[in-house]
Order: sequence, then C-alpha cells, then structure tokens
Amino acid sequence: MASFVDRVILHLSAGNGGHGVASVHREKFKPLGGPDGGNGGRGGDIIFRVDPQITTLLEFHHGPHRTAANGRPGEGGERNGAQGADLVLSVPEGTVVSTRDGEVLADLVGAGTEFVAAQGGRGGLGNRALASQRRKAPGFALKGEPGESREVVLELKTLADVALIGFPSAGKSSLVSVLSAARPKIADYPFTTLVPNLGVVTAGGERFTVADVPGLIPGASEGKGLGLRFLRHVERCHVLVHVIDCATLEPGRDPLTDLDVIEHELAEYVPDASLGGMPLAERVRMVVLNKADVPEARELAEMVKPDLEARGLEVHIISAVAHTGLKELTFALARAVSRARAEHLVVEPARTVVRPRAIDDSQFRIRREETADGVVFQVLGDRPTRWVRQTDFANDEAVGYLAERLNRLGVEEELLKAGAVAGSTVLIGPEDDAVVFDWQPTISAGAELLGQRGTDIRLEDRHRPTRGEKRDAFHGKMDAASAARAELDEDRRSGLWTDPDDE
Repeated sequence: MASFVDRVILHLSAGNGGHGVASVHREKFKPLGGPDGGNGGRGGDIIFRVDPQITTLLEFHHGPHRTAANGRPGEGGERNGAQGADLVLSVPEGTVVSTRDGEVLADLVGAGTEFVAAQGGRGGLGNRALASQRRKAPGFALKGEPGESREVVLELKTLADVALIGFPSAGKSSLVSVLSAARPKIADYPFTTLVPNLGVVTAGGERFTVADVPGLIPGASEGKGLGLRFLRHVERCHVLVHVIDCATLEPGRDPLTDLDVIEHELAEYVPDASLGGMPLAERVRMVVLNKADVPEARELAEMVKPDLEARGLEVHIISAVAHTGLKELTFALARAVSRARAEHLVVEPARTVVRPRAIDDSQFRIRREETADGVVFQVLGDRPTRWVRQTDFANDEAVGYLAERLNRLGVEEELLKAGAVAGSTVLIGPEDDAVVFDWQPTISAGAELLGQRGTDIRLEDRHRPTRGEKRDAFHGKMDAASAARAELDEDRRSGLWTDPDDE
C-alpha cells in the first residue's frame, strides 16, 4: 500500500448558493405588511492551505472528490439563510496546483499560504431586497447560483536546499542518514528508495535541508524508471550533489561515465518556467565519490578526482559507512547553500491591483453563428449568465424582471444590431450550459421618451407665451380653418363630391 503520493487529480465542487424566498409579512391588523423574504446564504469555497505537518498527498489519493457545503435558503421575517462552511484542504509545502492542461494556478510555498480553488455560488435575493418604489411587493425571489466545479492537479515538488542525485544504490540514503536525523530505508538492492527523503543538516551557523532523490537511470528525462516523477523533486533545490558509487561491479560503469549520464538527463529535463525555475544544468553542482571504505574504490576515487576537478567541480571522497570525509562535506555544502541563497532572487509577493471596469464596458458580447437549423445568436458574459441562472422560469414576474434587466444592460439593442429578428434563437451562457430563448423584442410604447423617473422632456421648455403670441396663434388657427372650409366648398362646386341618390 502506497504511503507517499506526489501527484493526484482532484474533482472539486464548491457549495451552491441558497435560494431567496418570496414572503409577505402577515400580522393581525396589518393587511399591508409588505415583502419580508430573506436572502439565501453563500455557498462554501474550497481552499487549499499549506500545513508543514503534512508531507504527502496520500489523503487526496484515497478521496479525490471533495464538495463544500451549500448555503441555506432564506426565510420569511427578513431572515437570511446561513452561509455554507468553507472546505479547507491541508496540503504539503511545495504543492503546485494546475489544470489538466498544465496551466499553473498556484504555487503553494510557506506555512499558512492559501489558494481558493473553487468559489461557492452567491445566494439569491429575497423579495424584500428586490422591493423598490416601482416594484413595492415583488411576488418572486432569485435563485442561488451553483458553486464552481473544476478538476485540478496537485503535484508535490520537494522543497530542499540540496538534492542528492545519482544511480540507484549509490549510497544517497546512507549519506542522508549520517548527515541528519532522517532514517530512510536502506538495503543492498536497486531502487530501495521510492520516495524522496528529507533531512535537516546543521553546519556551524548554517542550517539547510537535504533531499535524497530516488535513483536515476539513462532515459530518466523521458520518463524511464519513473524518472520524470523523481526529477520533479529536484526543481526547487539550489545545490545538486552527484553521489557516485566507486565500488560498483556493474560492467560499463565508472565515475566519469556515471557523471556524464546523469548530467545529460539533467540537461534534457526542463523545469516549469512558470515557477521561476532555471535549467538544472545551471545549478551549483558538487561531486561526492562514495564508498571509499573499500580499498579499490578509494584508489579509483583518488585517480578520477583530478579529472573531475579539471571540469570545475568540487569533489569530496567520503564513506557513509565509515563516516570519513563527512565533516568537510557538511561545511562545503553549507558554504554552497549560503552562496546559492545569496544569489537567488527573492520573489516579492504580487500586489493585488484593482482595476475597475471601463465606463463603456458592456460586460457582454453577442456572437452570431450559422448552423444547420439557421442563425443562432449567443449572448456571452458573466452578468447575463448569472441573471439567467438566478431566474425562476416558472414565475412570470421573475421572467419579466429578467427581461427588464437584460434590456437595461443593452442586450436587446445589441441583438438588433447583430441582425436578430422576432423569433430568432438566442442562447445565453456558455455552449455546454446555455438557456435557449425564442427572442421577442420589447414593443416600444413611447414611455421610454419620458426619460428617467421624475423627469419629462415635455416640461423642459420653460417659455411662457405672451398675450400677443397667444392672439397670433388663435388667429392662425382660425385662418387655417377658414382656408380648409373654402377648399371644401370649391371641391363641392367643381363636382368632385356627388350624391349617388341624385343620379
């Protein structure tokens, strides 16, 4: 049974918002109590939080489906529904949250760091909140929004200052056990270590962590031998230490060849640039020639040490079993870590910049598509989609309220510009979850010419006619009437008007 898991796929469902309620206040001797329906509560969010006490994603491996609590519906008497509790998921430090397509959403580093992976839906408004001077007693309420559902990938990338890399059975786990208090499993067969082991090392005033990365083999950068899974844990390490087995009996193996093979795999592996990682081949590297307690191994180590130093590498000959050369190695690692920390740029936390929407931003767009069934118009935008989801289509008043909101937003005007006519098919929302309408444009009755409530363009002319202007207007009307009568008499005398009975 697995005890260490460093990659899982989670299916998250945030809580749905509670529905608002339509209610009327009822009390003796108060026949006009008015609306008193409360709002629905917000659905719970799903939040990832870094917990230093957790070192594996095993819990999510056994339970990949997580759901937050829903918000409670509102009640009469202006009582709002309770909010759904947030679901907080504790993850190890160094967890990377991404989509199935590889887009990084969050890099969780630092105890207590949080990331909202799925947001709960808003609660619907009750009829008390929808009441206004024009709509004094709404007979409807808004429904709560559904919570966000998404799939995310959690990937654990070990946080350590030093990574011990090399072929299987090179003595990496033994080295970690003697440098720190870690007690990894040690055996004399390949791939004893299947998970990274972390140990804390103190040298003078420097304190750093060492990770024992499971053994690499040729082709690791292409995924052979779980190489990609192992190389993932090297991305965050500042110092890479090649642990080379000088006592191996495998044919075709020698310290220089082993180093070249691992260096090639490091050069081929590309760390995630979105996490600020630089190529592994550019990290600070050291070489440890292990198992010098074997006479033939020490002789081989001393022979190849000048060749390795000629490449610009710092070389140490040690024996993890005999505890020789460890003190010099520990202080050398401390110096390398201190130098790497000084050179490593400290990433400032990004400031939250609030940019309000432009005044002329319509917050929606119309997309016209030619389909086999004819022309389809799709309304895309957060606000129209949210309004449709909040509408109870079994209530005619609620549907009318939706039409009024869409009209105020300018949806009808844009549909007319796009070529929509009465009966056109209109979709509001994303294609996989859209609401389909047979569009009927609003009939203009002239009320829109009156302007805003409390104003009337007919009252804008403040000129009061004088007595002379009134007399001239009266005589003008009388002259027009006399001219009309004279024209009628002329038509009658000319024979244009005849009586059928006289013929």
